Amino acid sequence: MLRCKSVFIVATVSLFVALVGCGENSFHGTSPPPPPPPPPPPGGLSTGPEACAGGRAGDFSCSGISLRKRVSLEDMGGTTGNDIWGWVDPLSGNEYALMGMTNGTAFVDVTDPENPVFLGTLPTQTVAASWRDIKVYQDYAYIVADGAGAHGMQVFDLTRLLGLTAPQTFAADVVYGDFANAHNIAINEVTGFAYAVGTNDCGGGLHIINITAPVNPMKAGCHMDFGVHDTQCVSYIGPDTDHVGKEICVNSAGDRLEIVDVTNEGATISLSSSTYAQLAFVHQAWLTEDHRFLFVGDEIDELNFGVPTRTHVFDVSDLDAPVFVFAYDAATTSIDHNLYVVGNRVFQANYTSGLHVLEFGNLANSELAEVAFFDTFPDGEAAEFDGAWSVYPYLPSGTILVSDISNGLFILSMP
Repeated sequence: MLRCKSVFIVATVSLFVALVGCGENSFHGTSPPPPPPPPPPPGGLSTGPEACAGGRAGDFSCSGISLRKRVSLEDMGGTTGNDIWGWVDPLSGNEYALMGMTNGTAFVDVTDPENPVFLGTLPTQTVAASWRDIKVYQDYAYIVADGAGAHGMQVFDLTRLLGLTAPQTFAADVVYGDFANAHNIAINEVTGFAYAVGTNDCGGGLHIINITAPVNPMKAGCHMDFGVHDTQCVSYIGPDTDHVGKEICVNSAGDRLEIVDVTNEGATISLSSSTYAQLAFVHQAWLTEDHRFLFVGDEIDELNFGVPTRTHVFDVSDLDAPVFVFAYDAATTSIDHNLYVVGNRVFQANYTSGLHVLEFGNLANSELAEVAFFDTFPDGEAAEFDGAWSVYPYLPSGTILVSDISNGLFILSMP
């Protein structure tokens, strides 16, 4: 979510978003408001385990997804949640959740998903903030924050989690300070380059960092054609033969979708810029594994246009000329936030309606349908900024991690 203060003016038939001021860095496009203030602790929500049966898993509505365990924010020393990522110890195979909170990052061993173990927190480098983002390269976590002053990028050696017998309060191994704030961070794990976006450097675009020496991050370049809210950067393996083997970033840039060749970090090339009907705020996007199609989430089209929860699909088999294919409208009214692709499934964290899983066939024929869901936020599905912030579906065990702004860490499973 972008860091901006907004005022909502509700008329009898329309809802308009009027910007009245922005924080440390802003970019093109209408900006959604910050998350709501921390709610009172939920009273007695199920912590699991609860199998999904008859459309319920304890206090939560569901279909095809069961609750293995819920870890409350209070149990992790926090008050409000945000991002989620995961790590697997390559020696033991143990699995870990890395959950962002306003006051820092919590680490939870989820190897036994019904008996998670809270291992401790890495406090914010400066002050509490609603926006924290986490990615992993090799055995290190890279953590940025927005709205937290000169936070920089924390680098944390995840092997420090091994063998702990009691929760710890950690300090970062290294703090990278070539930017102060960053809204998000992406890492190409193949090449060892990180991409911080929405920073106070590089015009809010891509701040490129060489992390091949994980505790010695070095600035490698900028891409600053547009301010960027989020990005995915890959070593391209798709059907566009002009770009196979190149390092490509797909930028969600607020008022547009941008595809960039960043192979030469010192001389990046913008390949294309795309829009679509009823664009409100291009928030986040993710490629299919064959790099042919792209799923795009627009964070405030549900508010601005009164549409259902909507996902846009592009054919990007020609990176220089993406083609809009269709928009998938869900049966919910909640705002979509973050999505990730595993095989032929899309895992979506859709704020007040929780986790939704879509399955796709031939996307050129608009073959996309929901196959499962788990509502982490039982207080309703209004188009509001509360509930499921993000999802991490990449653990080898199949365990699914969801971070909820109000209700903490959800450890879930599908059959």
